[in-house]
Amino acid sequence: MQYTQLGRSGLKVSRLILGTMNIGWTTPADEGKKMLDRGLELGINVLDTANIYGGPSGAGATETIIGQWFAQGGDRRDKTVLATKVYNVMAPFGSPEPWPNEARLSALHIRKACDASLKRLQTDYIDLYQMHHVDRNTPWEEIWEAFSVLRQQGKVVYFGSSNFAGWHIAEAQAAAKELGMLGLVSEQSMYSLLRRTVELEVLPASIKYGVGVIPWSPLTGGLLGGVLRKEKEGRSAGPMTAAGLKLYGDQLAAYESFCDELGHDPADVALAWLLHQPGVSAPIIGPRTVAQLENSLRALDICLDEASLTRLDEIFPGPGGAPEDGKRKKHYAPEAYAW
Repeated sequence: MQYTQLGRSGLKVSRLILGTMNIGWTTPADEGKKMLDRGLELGINVLDTANIYGGPSGAGATETIIGQWFAQGGDRRDKTVLATKVYNVMAPFGSPEPWPNEARLSALHIRKACDASLKRLQTDYIDLYQMHHVDRNTPWEEIWEAFSVLRQQGKVVYFGSSNFAGWHIAEAQAAAKELGMLGLVSEQSMYSLLRRTVELEVLPASIKYGVGVIPWSPLTGGLLGGVLRKEKEGRSAGPMTAAGLKLYGDQLAAYESFCDELGHDPADVALAWLLHQPGVSAPIIGPRTVAQLENSLRALDICLDEASLTRLDEIFPGPGGAPEDGKRKKHYAPEAYAW
């Protein structure tokens, strides 16, 4: 396994992060625990979850399963960099309007949500506590003060964000600096060959402020995982994948053909491409089985040269557009749309 620093922090993280959203949903609890064990054996030291994860089992179910896994002992907790999130209402979709203060990032909700996560996870601290979304109605001073209390209590070590814009990151870091805090060390963003909007401002802001980028949905819901190849093999696509094929069918055909030229699986190339991007600490993989988890590690051995990266830019242009005359373009603002 390869390791890197998470942003400007001193925390070392594996270059692949094990996402747990499927555990308790498409992956039964027992299989999920086997996958968590296998992840540690392979050297993956970061587990990413959220208090709302659980699917049909209900919000909080995934944290509960992870807590049961920790309780088995064997240094599982000590070897794990545990990342979870706060923001959402802990109720199924379609539920009645929640009681006030049961969501978002008020100091009251942060306190209650953290204690509830710790109880479900059967641990006394969280390594990386992430805001699952920006809260436009709560001042940064209140948020950072609440986080400061959690850190003083020993309940949280580091703080991160998810789904932030570049200017949200700048705001958060400025407010943290005024309070003498380290601030954000990570930002989780949707980022893949098919979803490159974050290159405009989120990536530059993250690099500027020393925030490690953690891409989620690196295969764009499976579209970059060899979906055309799977269809030829008789494995039908789900409704979301079918809709994606209508939009990106030609691009995906070119992509899978290029992956064949490289001699690598499309899913592995998609992960490897992210590992080549500046500012990226580690993408989140969301396997449903142990076999899928093991296969993901092949991406670590793929080295994409300049010609390969240029070709991928041609197939999936970033915000700055496709390369011209074989030269890759800058995709950051303002170069993506100005001189």
